[in-house]
Amino acid sequence: MVELPLGQESVATTRKIIHVDMDAFYASVEQRDNPSYRGKPLVVGGSPNQRGVVAAASYEARKFGIHSAMPSITAFAKCPGLIFVRPRFDVYRDISTSIHAIFKRYSDLVEGVALDEAYLDVTENRQNIPYASTIARHIKTAIVQETQLTATAGVSINKFLAKMASGQNKPNGLTVILPEDAIAFVEQLAIEKFHGIGEVTAAKMHSLGIHTGADLKERSPLELTHHFGKAGNYYYKIARAEDDRPVEANRVRKSIGAETSFAQDLSDISQMLQQLEQIAQIVEQRLEQHETRGRTLTLKVKFSDYHQITRSKTMLAPISELSTIFEIAKALFESIDLENRSIRLLGISLSNLDNAKQTQVIQLPLFQNGNIIF
Repeated sequence: MVELPLGQESVATTRKIIHVDMDAFYASVEQRDNPSYRGKPLVVGGSPNQRGVVAAASYEARKFGIHSAMPSITAFAKCPGLIFVRPRFDVYRDISTSIHAIFKRYSDLVEGVALDEAYLDVTENRQNIPYASTIARHIKTAIVQETQLTATAGVSINKFLAKMASGQNKPNGLTVILPEDAIAFVEQLAIEKFHGIGEVTAAKMHSLGIHTGADLKERSPLELTHHFGKAGNYYYKIARAEDDRPVEANRVRKSIGAETSFAQDLSDISQMLQQLEQIAQIVEQRLEQHETRGRTLTLKVKFSDYHQITRSKTMLAPISELSTIFEIAKALFESIDLENRSIRLLGISLSNLDNAKQTQVIQLPLFQNGNIIF
């Protein structure tokens, strides 16, 4: 890996961003704490006998095509010998706190995305280390030494590129995207690999002849917003390796939710309700992760023609239990006149969060000889 110095003329615009992503975090914690689980396919999540959902999958399980948010019964069908472990969010939170203490040794600008993921802005860092890649290596080493877990890091000039870099070499990897390589990296990237472009959106892009970042870069903002709404402006920028979003330390989370885009549109009501229940389980898990509850539940429905509607209900008391979340979401869903229309996306979110802990503590330039140093 080449580490290049960087120029003074870029002081106002060039940042050094690290994205750290723990490797199969929940599953790795369970394998660390129970040696009999090591080297075996394992998921953290609900039982396949109770319409459970996978919260995390070990790398051994991922070889069978198992991933988070997959129904547990589907995961079990893919791997009959799969080990199911109930989540221990109190343990994961404690470990996450320790990991974030490591981040704080290097920067005050740490933005938690989840218990296992964070951005750091180390443009100016607490130890005056000139290379962001050096800081990333120090962080990875400290995590292994202090938690016996591994993390993968990505380093670049903005959050989008750092996130994409961290996904290039998992597990236990480190990837740097230098400023001069950023555009070429994005141009060669398959569109379905872009952070923020899901399966359904990627399929629509394919139908429009957009298969790579280079293809996306050829499209105008007008065309992209016509096909993808407000997200079109974001797609236009990331196709050019541009992302001006700041790393927000102590960002207050305003809502917690989950949504699923379906590879094939749903037209069967019972299927829709089954998917809605599984989404409600994911929301319950995320509320537990963040130790919070919410008073306003919002149901999001996107139809096959991309028309989208939302329905909300505000309760007198905050909620976090699966049965209540699903009951309210189901009532909102049943109030919608489907008119024989099929659905491509369902989502549930809770806002008006009540817990004081909703301020995230988790889920971030130095110059020399005319060039930026990473």
